[in-house]
Amino acid sequence: MESVSLDELDRQLLHALQLDARVPFSRIAAVLDVSDRTVARRFTRLREAGAVRVSAVPRGRSEWLVRLRVLPHAAAGLAQSLAARADTAWVTILSGDTEIACVLRTAAPMAELSRHPHVTDVRAQQILKSLMDGWWPGRTSALTTEQIAALREPEAEPAPVEPTDLDRRLLPALAADGRAAYADLAGRVGWSESAVRRRLDELRRAGRLRFHVEVDPALYGYTTQCLLWLAVAPAQVTTVAEALSADDETAHVAATTGPHHLLAVVVCRTPDDLYAYVTERVGALPGVERIETATVSAYTKRFAPAQDRR
Repeated sequence: MESVSLDELDRQLLHALQLDARVPFSRIAAVLDVSDRTVARRFTRLREAGAVRVSAVPRGRSEWLVRLRVLPHAAAGLAQSLAARADTAWVTILSGDTEIACVLRTAAPMAELSRHPHVTDVRAQQILKSLMDGWWPGRTSALTTEQIAALREPEAEPAPVEPTDLDRRLLPALAADGRAAYADLAGRVGWSESAVRRRLDELRRAGRLRFHVEVDPALYGYTTQCLLWLAVAPAQVTTVAEALSADDETAHVAATTGPHHLLAVVVCRTPDDLYAYVTERVGALPGVERIETATVSAYTKRFAPAQDRR
């Protein structure tokens, strides 16, 4: 990612995209009282600098959080190999290049990973449920209540939708660029623009797509990121998850299988802030029995497919 700093308009634009990743620039411009061209130019600058990517993935897929212990010299290369796979997301190098965590949308690669000469341990937990409804507050504090109401789309009601031949081409295109124009999507998939528009609208209304707006928290001044694995008394899992979800430091909370019941992604400004949050806040929550931490060294891939760097 190129060096970039965010001003107030950038933050407002990124907040708007968190509310609706495909909201038209004209609508954002009207709410922010700026021109369409200004919004489009700002987004293009951030995208070309690598500061923001928008992607979409189908809801309802089974997902596994895989944690690998690796030889430090091999971490970057293995992370790149994982990032290149279509069935991975959130490929993250942890703990000073001694671990990799990633999300797999199939359990098939587990055996292959266990045989890798640079992998010393493989652990996998199925992600049962996301327990955080909103977004990390650091990305969503730039707009007023009135502006949010003007931009927010109504919540989609989940509904069954039969897969089509168009989906098999459209979904990878949306994963690569969740804000691609209908005409561009039509050109990529070889269908008419009207068919693409109609099908994307159907998928969104049925709640079958999950959009991700990828922005590094470091751009907001939060340079310390950490994964927390929490062992929690079963009766307290929901209560602890709700408490964490309400904290400004928490970016994501999910329930998992395995010896740890919750996974939390935490962002702080400094290591001292992380220490205080883990020891004084998380450790003090009733029901939390054990915490395991791993700081993020680098993100190799978030949710959008890895880009060709040639």
